[in-house]
Amino acid sequence: MTVNHTLQAITNRIIERSRPTREAYLARINAAASRKPMRSALGCANLAHGFAACGPSDKAGLAGDELLNIGIITAYNDMLSAHQPFETFPQLIKQAAREAGGVAQVAGGVPAMCDGVTQGFAGMELSLFSRDVIAMATAVGLSHDMFDAAVYLGVCDKIVPGLVIGALTFGHLPAIFIPAGPMTSGLPNDEKARIRQLYAEGKVGRAELLESESKSYHGPGTCTFYGTANSNQMLMEIMGLHIPGSSFINPNTPLRDAMTKEAAKRALEITACGNNYTPVGAMLDERSFVNGVVGLNATGGSTNHTIHLIAMAAAAGIKLTWQDISDISAAVPLLARVYPNGLADVNHFHAAGGMGYLIRELLDARLLHEDVRTVWGETLRDYTIEPALNADGTIARTPAPEVSADAKVLAKAEAPFQPDGGIKVLSGNIGSAIIKISAVKPDRHVIEAPAKIFHDQAEMQDAFKAGKLEGDFIAVVRYQGPKANGMPELHKLMTVLGILQDRGQRVALVTDGRLSGASGKVPSAIHVTPEALDNGMIAKIQEGDIIRLDAAQGTLTVLVNDTELQSRTIQTPDLSHNQFGMGRELFTAFRHITGHADQGASVF
Repeated sequence: MTVNHTLQAITNRIIERSRPTREAYLARINAAASRKPMRSALGCANLAHGFAACGPSDKAGLAGDELLNIGIITAYNDMLSAHQPFETFPQLIKQAAREAGGVAQVAGGVPAMCDGVTQGFAGMELSLFSRDVIAMATAVGLSHDMFDAAVYLGVCDKIVPGLVIGALTFGHLPAIFIPAGPMTSGLPNDEKARIRQLYAEGKVGRAELLESESKSYHGPGTCTFYGTANSNQMLMEIMGLHIPGSSFINPNTPLRDAMTKEAAKRALEITACGNNYTPVGAMLDERSFVNGVVGLNATGGSTNHTIHLIAMAAAAGIKLTWQDISDISAAVPLLARVYPNGLADVNHFHAAGGMGYLIRELLDARLLHEDVRTVWGETLRDYTIEPALNADGTIARTPAPEVSADAKVLAKAEAPFQPDGGIKVLSGNIGSAIIKISAVKPDRHVIEAPAKIFHDQAEMQDAFKAGKLEGDFIAVVRYQGPKANGMPELHKLMTVLGILQDRGQRVALVTDGRLSGASGKVPSAIHVTPEALDNGMIAKIQEGDIIRLDAAQGTLTVLVNDTELQSRTIQTPDLSHNQFGMGRELFTAFRHITGHADQGASVF
């Protein structure tokens, strides 16, 4: 079944735009491929170093030119709940590889920070750049050239995009991503949000807030709301980098472990030494990235991926743009309601039919490219399944249910929750920005109000506590872009603005910083480009200027005469407090060379 005309036209223009860089990329990875085990080209001393610490059977296997070797890139640490389960995965993968007649080695570890821990604090200014560090760390791990395929253990916000960029840099190798799964459901997300608002208003204390948060984030696995981490898992499955059905299986369960072992065995089946060679750089083509953007919009996924998908695509020589993402959004209906776009969490989404149901609905509506390569085969239709465990420990895959088990969580394509995905580009004299309106009520899609200027989120929070945020206004929080301070998420501002909106004030946010998939109900023009420190017009807005944010028309404008606006001089605030502490001094070079948000905010 072919994709509809609109999505095919968008795909075609991406292919044409990308042709020179894509062809050069494919030529590079084709030159790097080998029909012999990759390590066979190493010298004896090199190879001896590569297997010196292995056990006798693995050492014997690696000494010859017959057995295949999987490289494991892991983002394990036991502070980050989503990654704690990865502690046991290498042994499962090694066991599965031996059962299939191969070998597996941990090729390297990559950093994995938690935005939930650093949110609102200095460490958050390392978050976006950690993506590119992860890509580089992946390259270091694979640079030993010992491996015929690689598996990637990562889940959360910048980690999966960084791993994808690293994997595509070694695009001649097959790549399978192995998730850890979400934690079981805890305190409902709407109740958590209610307690946060009460705390911000001084109506409950820290003890009550901590109790609420601890009931929400209570065990191993991904946080259950639909932010960037769970958007990552959706993307890996709909783009064919997971084995079918694996995104949202809870950790530390027999089915989860069985899927981990199956993924390792599949990695050995798709190397260049066999008949199903699936190099990740060739597998992930323009159609795969269009499918990812479709999934992002159909599920109301994280706005962080308007940055990450562009950077990931660029690593494969593909030129994806914000306009592509916005145009796809206009053609794709919203089929999922998961918090903050609804009350359900990802466990409820999975129970309602999950990825198998979603992919089938999108395929049948001609909203996905079906004839794409995946790690499982030659068609995305393979992913329209529901997984379970057989009595013998193998995985059974049955067709996804025809009817959603919860129509409030997953809808049919012909009766969606809304006709579009809700991610749009805003353009105007302030620059370009991204807005997600899938959780914003229609009467808030247009806000025209005077500007209140802030140069960091703490300044705005202090103004709220002091009772200075009265009346209608648009908060302009600037000098939060990648060049200024690494482009931290400003998620803590959502509680403040949510309270004011609930009081009846018409409020919005305009910022060159970021928000995640948890941006929620307040209209927010984010990722403003050019950023303030790059002489962007957002730096020339003055207190009291009238700003019009119009999500319906896709415009973002400060209502100031062009002559006056151009004549204004930029007064750059003192940003020295962003340059040191919490490791920020080590990222000075990153801040200097990073690209614009609409180009992936990448240092590459």
